[in-house]
Amino acid sequence: MKTYPPPKPTNAPQEAIPLHLSRVQSGFASPVDDYREHGLDLHSLMVQHPASTYFARAEGPSMIKLGIFDGDLLVVNRSLEVMQGDIVVAVLDSELCCKVLDKQGRRLLSANNGFPPIPLPEDSELIIEGVVTASIRLHRKL
Repeated sequence: MKTYPPPKPTNAPQEAIPLHLSRVQSGFASPVDDYREHGLDLHSLMVQHPASTYFARAEGPSMIKLGIFDGDLLVVNRSLEVMQGDIVVAVLDSELCCKVLDKQGRRLLSANNGFPPIPLPEDSELIIEGVVTASIRLHRKL
């Protein structure tokens, strides 16, 4: 997994992007209502604790069954208490990874049957860098 530094803050005012109240059908076409909600600020929706949140890019296919694909942008919060079953960004013996934390089984789990569980022996060094709270997939490179 490649990590990137957090974006630099800007002084530019953030504008809310219009949000249509109608859901968009991904099957058959449906007319979209002209009525729009006040707006949606993606930053405030996805970043509850700005001082302890960072972004990272996912790499590889090990989390695809949870909807995290190669190249997706992960929103990672360092301030959350880590719970059983959380998707975490962790450093295990100097290697960075995104996995499901199985505290009870003392292991890290992938979300792809092609990747076996990673045991966490007593002598292993595990550092939880944060809990993944969202992922964003770009369907077209900008």
